[in-house]
Amino acid sequence: MNLVIVESPTKAKTITKFLGKEYKIESSFGHIRDLPKTTLGVDVENNFTPKYLVPAKAKKNVAKLKELAKKAKKVILATDEDREGEAIAWHLSETLGLDHKKADRIVFHEITKSAITEAIDKPRKIDMKLVDAQQARRIVDRLVGYEMSPFLWKKVAKGLSAGRVQSVAVRLIVEREREIKAFKPEEYWSIDVNLNKEGEKEKTIKAHLHKIDDQIIDRLEMKDRAAADKITDDLHNAKYIVADVEKKEAKKSPPKPFTTSTLQQTANRMLGFSAKQTMMLAQQLYEGIDINGEGSIGLITYMRTDSLNLSDKFLHEAHDYLQANIGDKYCLAKPRRFKTKSKGAQEAHEAIRPADPSLQPDTIAESLNKNQYRLYKLIWQRALASQMPEAIFDATAIDIDAANTAYQFRTTGQIMKFDGYLKIYPETSQEIELPDVKKKEKLEFISLDKEQHFTKPPARYSDAGLVKVLERYGIGRPSTYAPTIATIENRNYVQRDDNKKLFPTDIAFVVNDLLVEHFPAIVDYEFTAKMENDLDEIAEGNIGWQPVIKDFYTPFHKNLITKYQEIDKNDIMPEEQSQERCDKCGAPMLIKTGRYGKFLACSAFPDCKNIKSMPGQDRDRNGQADSEQVNDLKEKYKDEICDKCGSPMTIKVGRFGPFLACTGYPKCKNLKNIKENSNGSTGVKCPVCGEGEIVAKRGRRGIFYACNRYPECKTAFWGKPTGEKCPECDSLLIADKNGVKCSNKECDYKK
Repeated sequence: MNLVIVESPTKAKTITKFLGKEYKIESSFGHIRDLPKTTLGVDVENNFTPKYLVPAKAKKNVAKLKELAKKAKKVILATDEDREGEAIAWHLSETLGLDHKKADRIVFHEITKSAITEAIDKPRKIDMKLVDAQQARRIVDRLVGYEMSPFLWKKVAKGLSAGRVQSVAVRLIVEREREIKAFKPEEYWSIDVNLNKEGEKEKTIKAHLHKIDDQIIDRLEMKDRAAADKITDDLHNAKYIVADVEKKEAKKSPPKPFTTSTLQQTANRMLGFSAKQTMMLAQQLYEGIDINGEGSIGLITYMRTDSLNLSDKFLHEAHDYLQANIGDKYCLAKPRRFKTKSKGAQEAHEAIRPADPSLQPDTIAESLNKNQYRLYKLIWQRALASQMPEAIFDATAIDIDAANTAYQFRTTGQIMKFDGYLKIYPETSQEIELPDVKKKEKLEFISLDKEQHFTKPPARYSDAGLVKVLERYGIGRPSTYAPTIATIENRNYVQRDDNKKLFPTDIAFVVNDLLVEHFPAIVDYEFTAKMENDLDEIAEGNIGWQPVIKDFYTPFHKNLITKYQEIDKNDIMPEEQSQERCDKCGAPMLIKTGRYGKFLACSAFPDCKNIKSMPGQDRDRNGQADSEQVNDLKEKYKDEICDKCGSPMTIKVGRFGPFLACTGYPKCKNLKNIKENSNGSTGVKCPVCGEGEIVAKRGRRGIFYACNRYPECKTAFWGKPTGEKCPECDSLLIADKNGVKCSNKECDYKK
């Protein structure tokens, strides 16, 4: 028997169908060894030696794998092809006590029979350069998190954290929010003319003011109504004559195939998926889906990549599919290849593409859920489109003089001649047909449009926008974008507005300003990017990992010790006096800032521990004070009666927004959620009723998650649903302080 070890049960299930009875495929369920949770786990005095241990949740599975490894003729480590996968393979080898000569390491970019059998035939040994790069990342992140977090607890608020990449992401969001708040709109005006070609009244030509005195005007040049009025006065009774007509053929090239970054950006823009949701769905498509009773099939190649390379096998298969199903004119004479520009990218890897181009999305739609189908279709379309001809347009530009004035107008249009790659890839290409006019031809005047505009502030970051800027700065790598965004959201540094854009919380401003002033290296864009480059150099074997950590840690730790002495909490988070009096002891209430924003606390603490939410600090999903909304809710629910004691209910505001609370508190502690409270949204559909959404609620024992159709549906969880399903029983997975586990109490699955 040959033992093959992969990370996930789904992956194991897919691979099993490709290998014979002489192979046994088992799952490690992710990492089987890591740094301890309760101690630093890094010997900083002994060349940063890590102290790994097997967590309790993995011990049972490790014991099982050890027994199987002893009986196996050969152990094949088939973890993912990136650095983290290489590190997992090494941890398996070390923990299971494998003979390095006996253990084979295989990698593959897709889970298909040909890829698996080829990998089995060409095993290699564990690449310690990749392992060292991953170890360096893990240790640096542990040193930052483990040493900075207690500092933030002491100087700012309990429960905070800092991270080498997450803190930079928070800085970007904070700085963007400050740009928005500091923005001052500028007024400007535009002037358009509506014309007709004589005899063709059905085709109106709308042209914009383009030049004054033969100089192209800036969009903001007309600053006020007076400037616009002067131009319209000058144009009174003007005659319009075609000054020039330019016609040319324009080509639009297909987009490149997806990398991790561009997949996350495009799925966010076109499908509305968060980065985390995109990667979760892509993982499912990669590991395998049961298709039409044929068993589990891996539908896409590995989804953590920065390479644009496409295999010769795929290029030939894509050509054959396009030729057979769409036609010869949609095929290229020779494949289109793309050069990867990302530093550190590995050309042996591939872009994200369908494993089999002939598996057209609509033919397997019934085997996929709605979101799996949408993402697979996007990946399939993009990869196939990259091997199709350009779209061709007839483009026309018409310049029109207002005779005997200083003004010239311009209009442009285009008509598609050949759709090319647009045949299958959904990009918007607006067709504007213009009438056939000739130079010096007179046009009939219809009207002038004069419109006032104001410049707009920069937009908040969407997932796509944040991923794009992180990639541009060289911060993080394909595997880090989605978890970084999820982390800063889970730790309440950022929230989402109604458009799903990211905005910083009060505490994000406090922590960011502290780090920028006192720990600039942690949040410096260039420093963080340099660390990524150093990790790439370690992976290439050009430098050792310990010197990289030492160069970072020595000045970082020295500065941290100094700041413990220099910084006073009251300087960072000064307490403010309020007009409120404690309703329990009568002492003045102070305004304090905590992890979840400002609140009122009794000045008689610790004798009195009364705390209250801040009046006027009720926040809507756009992050703006919305006391008007709360007043409206109070009016709406003014007749609400407590169903437990009969006292009136009142509106209160907590971490997840408004809720109803009994006025008989503290004798009665009844709380009720209201429909208007959507801040606790998880985006996870209720698995029981199939109609509601699982939202965060606050109960007597703290925060829990329940269906928003209560009391019609009483589904509830004491951990936050991840959106993933248990590979063993198909129940929802939930995350709590102990990690990710199955919500089904009768199932022992833990991730």
